[in-house]
Amino acid sequence: MNIPNIIPSDFSGCVLVRKNNEVLFEEAFGYADMQNKIPNTVNTRFATASVGKVFVAVGILKLIESGRLSFDSTIGSLLDFDLKGIDPDITVEQLLTHTSGIPDYFDESTMENYDELWRDYPNYKIRTSSDLIPLFIDKPMMYPKGECFLYNNTGFVVLGLIIEAITGTLFDEYLRKEVFIPGGMNDTGYFELDRLPERCANSYIYDGKSGGYYTNIYSVDAKGTGAGGAFTTVRDIMSFWEELYNGKLISPDMQENMDSVHAIGDNEYYGYGIWLDKQPDGSFTSRFEGCDPGVSFVSTRNADGTIIIMVSNMGQNVWKIRRKLLGYFS
Repeated sequence: MNIPNIIPSDFSGCVLVRKNNEVLFEEAFGYADMQNKIPNTVNTRFATASVGKVFVAVGILKLIESGRLSFDSTIGSLLDFDLKGIDPDITVEQLLTHTSGIPDYFDESTMENYDELWRDYPNYKIRTSSDLIPLFIDKPMMYPKGECFLYNNTGFVVLGLIIEAITGTLFDEYLRKEVFIPGGMNDTGYFELDRLPERCANSYIYDGKSGGYYTNIYSVDAKGTGAGGAFTTVRDIMSFWEELYNGKLISPDMQENMDSVHAIGDNEYYGYGIWLDKQPDGSFTSRFEGCDPGVSFVSTRNADGTIIIMVSNMGQNVWKIRRKLLGYFS
């Protein structure tokens, strides 16, 4: 088996594999701009969908370590807008672990595709986390707080709003200062789709009727929110893993806490903003991922330090390819 046989010939995106502090594989495929045939490179900035949740989690944990927030802080004591039917006693920890029961503006158990959100509400209106409030504020609680684990996008939108309430700064500016810069992530940020900076890849959706591709500019938020939407490079993600485990972003004790199981679903384990995949020997593989129309991303860090980062700007099955790569490099 060799790498060309693992990665499909039509793959568009980027792959990075590191083991024992050595980069074993790093390569880009396909086009950042399909029409103008501008290729992807290892320095291309890709949309990452829900990957941003792990950055928000680190930002919240930093505020907790600094004493400006606690795991037990409630949304009713932190936010200054009318929560209506939402339980004001939902805690920060419940938001971090998807156990809050807060109404989800994108309920993945009932909605198949993210672009369904914009049938009645223009996506170009979504440029801050607060712009999403009308999509969930009038909905009922999904279940009583703390009752169970159910993946929830609104919870991380609210965590972004909490960052803004405490710091007086837009959440993405706070993350740039407190996570991206100290994490060596100089190419990472939240950008408006109609104002993308240099080296950003378009994300493409296949049109079965025409047999061609179109960009996802009308299918996702115009700018990312606390729920996700950051642009980054595979090298920046590698740096994020390094600095997270080197104590540059949060303390070693808090990082260990982040990587501990705090919520359990149906054969699913979750820490703070990070998935934990249980292995046969009882250890856990840390994982964060994202999926939007035209976007797919997954990155894992094994107990032995092996890191795999995969992103596709055509929404291809990076999870299947990652499993094959893991077997190849194990």
